[in-house]
Amino acid sequence: MKKYSSIILILILALALTLSGCGSPEPEEPSTDTPVTDPAEPEEGEDDALRVVLLLNGTLGDRSFFDSANAGLEMIEDEFGAEVRTIEMSYDQTRWEPTLWEVSEQDWDIIILGTWQMQEYLQEIAPEFPDNRYIIFDTAVDYSVADLSNVYSIEYKQNEGSFLAGALAASVTSSDMELANDQKMIGFLGGMDIPVINDFLVGYIEGALYVDENVKVYVSYIGGFDDSATGKEMALAQYNAGADIGFNVAGQAGLGQLDAAKEMNKYAIGVDSDQAMVFADSDPEKAELVLTSMLKRVDNSLFRAVEMHLDGTLPYGEAEKLGLVEEAIGLANNEFYQNNVSEELRAELAEMADMIVNGDITVSSAMGMTTDELNELRDSVRP
Repeated sequence: MKKYSSIILILILALALTLSGCGSPEPEEPSTDTPVTDPAEPEEGEDDALRVVLLLNGTLGDRSFFDSANAGLEMIEDEFGAEVRTIEMSYDQTRWEPTLWEVSEQDWDIIILGTWQMQEYLQEIAPEFPDNRYIIFDTAVDYSVADLSNVYSIEYKQNEGSFLAGALAASVTSSDMELANDQKMIGFLGGMDIPVINDFLVGYIEGALYVDENVKVYVSYIGGFDDSATGKEMALAQYNAGADIGFNVAGQAGLGQLDAAKEMNKYAIGVDSDQAMVFADSDPEKAELVLTSMLKRVDNSLFRAVEMHLDGTLPYGEAEKLGLVEEAIGLANNEFYQNNVSEELRAELAEMADMIVNGDITVSSAMGMTTDELNELRDSVRP
């Protein structure tokens, strides 16, 4: 009996301790001052990175237009910590529309694409995705055809920069520079006979005539933007006909003119990217002949647009034209320009740029020109 009495006494004491709170403490209520984070949820900011995709209706490696756009995407990545992707759709037009549809269905904050060849596709697709944000460069959508309030269009005043390129070319062909001949003839190599390329041409011709009204201009169109072999053949024909400097506006195809300049030991003017610096290390002999490039700063314009998007100031639903003032256009001022173009001529070109900005020089544009007006201008300088 004593054994059982001891067991009963122990049980009674244990029960008493439990009831009095002297056993294991009750769990504390969580403090209202410390937020409770559900471990299944991402930490704040983890998925906040801006997501930007760039669609190229061509390929990288043109050392010109598309490379400049990609450089802009890299600037956006570096400066804003954005998650970026470049999609090369190649020059196969059957891929362009389905790729834009596919990307539009994905989770991108900004979809960037370019050129007039994508305009109609975007006009069809953008209204289907009103919550998406699109930036199209080097053209403008027609805002009257649909609700395109989610599209921002960038156009460029390439005629302004090309005016300076034409003034340089006319000054060179009329000079006593080492590779200049006694004929006042310059060349222009365009990708296609379309308004944006002819906008370069109009500025180029007007700049040349501003310097010397007797200058003649050889004009050739390749018919596309990827055939550098044909570009070289056409440039060789211009150099053989008497041009001592040429201006290429043909993307990858325009690289053929730089090859021709090297083969003929003639001067050239690059386009879009700083093409002398592109070849400075790999082919310095070629780079030495590229006196400057007419920069079409797609990179700067895309960076500017995304910066404004983040600030909430980008005017979606509108088109803007960017030129010398916005540093979207200009001549490359590199070591080759400094070494091969006289200080006097560089000063004159800088003064002309200021006069354009101030409105003292008005450069005509091919945009809105009739075919007859354009033909009249081309015929006026035909050799």
